[in-house]
Amino acid sequence: MSGKEKEIMRLERESVIPILKPKLIMTLANLIEHNTDRAEFLKLCKRVEYTIRAWYLLQFEDLMQLYSLFDPINGAQKLKQQKLSPEEIDVLEQNFLMYLFQVMEKSNFKLTTNEEINVALSGQYLLNLPIMVDDSKLDKKLFKKHFADHPYENLPDFADKYIIFRRGIGIDKTTDYFFMEKVDMIIARLWRYLLRLTSAFRLEKLLKRSSGRHEKDLKKLDDISSEANGDDLFERVHLESMELSVRNLLSKITIQEPTFDRIIVVYRLNFKTERGIYVKHFKNIPMADMEIILPEKKNPGLTPMDWVKFLGSAIVGLVTVFGSLEMPKADLWVNFAILSTVIGYCAKTYFTFQQNLAAYQNLITQSMYDKQLDSGKGTLLHLCDDVIQQEVSCKVKEVIISFFVLMEKGKATRQELDLWCEELIKEEFCESCNFDVDDAVQKLEKLGIIARDSVGRYYCIGLKRANEMIGTTTEELVLKARHGGRP
Repeated sequence: MSGKEKEIMRLERESVIPILKPKLIMTLANLIEHNTDRAEFLKLCKRVEYTIRAWYLLQFEDLMQLYSLFDPINGAQKLKQQKLSPEEIDVLEQNFLMYLFQVMEKSNFKLTTNEEINVALSGQYLLNLPIMVDDSKLDKKLFKKHFADHPYENLPDFADKYIIFRRGIGIDKTTDYFFMEKVDMIIARLWRYLLRLTSAFRLEKLLKRSSGRHEKDLKKLDDISSEANGDDLFERVHLESMELSVRNLLSKITIQEPTFDRIIVVYRLNFKTERGIYVKHFKNIPMADMEIILPEKKNPGLTPMDWVKFLGSAIVGLVTVFGSLEMPKADLWVNFAILSTVIGYCAKTYFTFQQNLAAYQNLITQSMYDKQLDSGKGTLLHLCDDVIQQEVSCKVKEVIISFFVLMEKGKATRQELDLWCEELIKEEFCESCNFDVDDAVQKLEKLGIIARDSVGRYYCIGLKRANEMIGTTTEELVLKARHGGRP
């Protein structure tokens, strides 16, 4: 499959500290000379983890309580019991969205941008039908108010109706004979060749230029983030790039498409009497087939441009045939070939649509049963668990490393602390990462175990004093009680 230049996509790699937390803590503890300080440091690490986890759990509890009011199944009944005014409900809605966006960010989900959507939909994979969303069925006020209060750069065009979060990148491969698709490709290439011969290529090119999204001249994702460092590269392999040969036509071929490992779609229906907010969670969605997860899709059909191409091609072909018949030396075989091609092209358009419709229905069924992980409350619980299992661990590591560096090296500016933390990770663990010093410093200040001097440099308090500032945690009391001790 080497007919065209390879289509390479550049996707941003997610930054994490690639070190297990127990290994990190024990390695840093072993660098401390005195046993008493080492014991205090290990105690501090536990208290930092317990406290940060408690912060997140409190936020999750607020999120779940708010969502119970906007659950599409039982939310309306609970709102009625609360006897809230419309203005109060509006405030609660915006509070829920604010908490939701915070949890998404902590779970490493990113709001899709306009460029990412355009690039994702610029190719064709398994879905070859233009899928449209019925905008009249979706509410347009919920997100418009949120983004007015919390501006985001480069929002997609549909952000006032629904939003899409994505996390993780993978590759989906499909191996098959693709007989109908190959026939479709052969007819399309033959038709283009005949149009060139009949000087009608300009008309066909004009029709193609104004056709659907798959023909648009969109930027590649590597152009969007070409300046990013440490990005991952993924190749798209589609039928359009297949080299035309007998072997390729008669044997199985493999096509591939980058996937979004996890996608979450949030929207609300346009019903004045309901306030339900839908949250749906999908996995392994090919980028070019993202339409299958969109809400309130219209039934697909031939687009007006398809009809224009369908009728226009027939007219061009017939005019060419009749024009050649009027010539003194008309070649009947050439006319027969042109007429057969026109009929074949029309038949191809119809049967291709029927095949794509069947494929679309199959993909929709698959997305409902295989690719949809959860919805509503289940999705939020899954997110909360993700944060507890991954994000809390990551933030704890950042806080511990930052405190250790300040303890060992003394006062530092934010830039110096960032550099020293990355150097420590490189020297002690032979790993590289983009250290998030801003969040670490914020949490250390919230814990009250670092401060700033008169010129703005950060410094930490002593280990024993730091443990006293955090205090005995609930987890420590439970562990003492479990082992027969007293709190």
